Amino acid sequence: MPEYKYHELGDLAKEAPKLFGIPTGTKLDEMFFKIEEEDGALVKKPLGGLPYLSVFNISGIPDTGKSLFAEQFAAYQASKGYKVLFVTVESPANFLYSAIKEKCKALSLDFDEVEKNIVVIDASEEEELRENPKALMETMAYAIKEKKITNVIIDSITGLYEHKEVMARQIVRQFFNFLKKWRQTGLFVSQKRSAQASESVEAAGGLAVAHIVDGTIVVDKKLIMSQREASLYKKPIGDVIRLIRIDGCRL
Repeated sequence: MPEYKYHELGDLAKEAPKLFGIPTGTKLDEMFFKIEEEDGALVKKPLGGLPYLSVFNISGIPDTGKSLFAEQFAAYQASKGYKVLFVTVESPANFLYSAIKEKCKALSLDFDEVEKNIVVIDASEEEELRENPKALMETMAYAIKEKKITNVIIDSITGLYEHKEVMARQIVRQFFNFLKKWRQTGLFVSQKRSAQASESVEAAGGLAVAHIVDGTIVVDKKLIMSQREASLYKKPIGDVIRLIRIDGCRL
């Protein structure tokens, strides 16, 4: 006979993750919040970072700072002594070294500490890792176990299905479940086509990807082209402003 399994809600209390923030070192840390009770009243308080054990998508058109954000998150966490796994899918790993080093210089972080705590898997030059999710996840699992990783970044998740977008949801689901199984806080860099409006469903990764992850961070840029916009944003005509929003969070 088949074995049927179920849980009473109370049985899951011991395994339920605590709600606290994993700092990114950016203003985004102030945009997540939680509700606490004080003196019988509910009070809104900053969470202080990405929710612990969440898997987030960061999406946007080209040149909006997606990889920049991912690299700063990696550098900031590594500088605090936490192990970070960075899976680079498009740019060779040696370019990541240079980028992280420059971030540390700009942010006054200890690069010696950072380089000890970031582990890199270069899928950009390994076709087997890009085309075979199972092979990549096995490599990631080995690194997580051996190096005691706590944070995982994939830049970009889109590079794993760029010529087979019909499989996007399936591939993202596999990596989402993988990070949940290994109890990782994850960040997927997700690209979108320049023609897609930033408020569209496709802007969050396309093909219902946003329905899988715990939430989506959308970054965008806007050229100030009218006096009305200049007045609204308090910037001169011709300036470019950069926008960021949290497009939902389920935790």
